[in-house]
Amino acid sequence: MFQSCSKESSGDYGFEVFSKKMNIFGITILATEETSNDKMIHAATILAEYLDNDENGIPDNAKVVDDLIKHKATLVMFKSYGSMKYKKFFHSSKWPDGQTTDKRAVQDLYDDETHPNGAADGIFDASLEEVLHLITFGGYSNAYPEIFGTKRGTAVSKAVDIARGGYFDTIPDEYPQNGWYSYDDETCEYGCQIHEYLYWAITSILGAQDFPGRLDDIEHEWRLNTHEKVKNTDKAFYDIYTNPEYKLPTVLPDGKYKGKIPNIASYLQK
Repeated sequence: MFQSCSKESSGDYGFEVFSKKMNIFGITILATEETSNDKMIHAATILAEYLDNDENGIPDNAKVVDDLIKHKATLVMFKSYGSMKYKKFFHSSKWPDGQTTDKRAVQDLYDDETHPNGAADGIFDASLEEVLHLITFGGYSNAYPEIFGTKRGTAVSKAVDIARGGYFDTIPDEYPQNGWYSYDDETCEYGCQIHEYLYWAITSILGAQDFPGRLDDIEHEWRLNTHEKVKNTDKAFYDIYTNPEYKLPTVLPDGKYKGKIPNIASYLQK
C-alpha cells in the first residue's frame, strides 16, 4: 500500500515530522505516523468529495483547484492538538496567516477530532470543517479575490458584516442582537472571521450542522444551522452560494467517494 516519494521542495522546515502522504487532484495531505490510516483516507475522501461534488472523477471548479495547487495547499494531520510533532512542525515552519516559510497554504486536522459519520452519534466530524477551510483560503479566496477575498469590501466580507450586525475589525465586547454570527475568538482577525463564516454558512446549507443537540452547541457562535435558515435569513451569502460560476458544493461529503482515492504513500525527506 505504501509507495516511496520525496519532498517536493527545499525549505520545508518542520515537515520531517510527517511520514505519510496522499495527493488528491494535486492537493497534498501529510500525516504523522501516529495518525491512523483510516482517518487520513477519510480526510482525503472528504477533500475529493468537496472538490468533485458530482463524483465524476473531475474537479467541479478547475480554477479553484489550480489556485490550490499554485499555493501548495496542504492538509497536515496529527494525532492530537498540542502533540510533540504538532509543536515541532508549527515552531519550525513559522507559518503566519496560514502560510509556511515556502508559502504553502496549510490547514491542520487531528485524528482525535475526525469522526466518520459522527453526526449519527451526535458528534461533529471536524474534517468537514478543516478541509473546507483549506479549500476556501487556499482556493476560492485566490481564484475570486473580489468575491471571496478576506479584505473589507469583497462580496463575502459584506455578507459577514451583515451577519455580525456590523463591521468589526476586532472582536467587539458584545455583538449586536440583530446578527447571527458572533465568533468570539480573540486570535481570529477579520480575514479569519471570513473563513470561519464561510465554513458555518456552507456546511449549514449542506446539512452538516443539523443533527440533534448541534444547535445548542454552536448557537453562541452561529444560529443559522440549516439550509432553510441560511436561505431565508442570510440572503447576501445565499446569492453568492447559488451563483453557478463558483460551483460551490451542493452535496455534503459522506466519506464514500465514488471516484478513485489513491493509496497512502511514504513521505521521505530529501
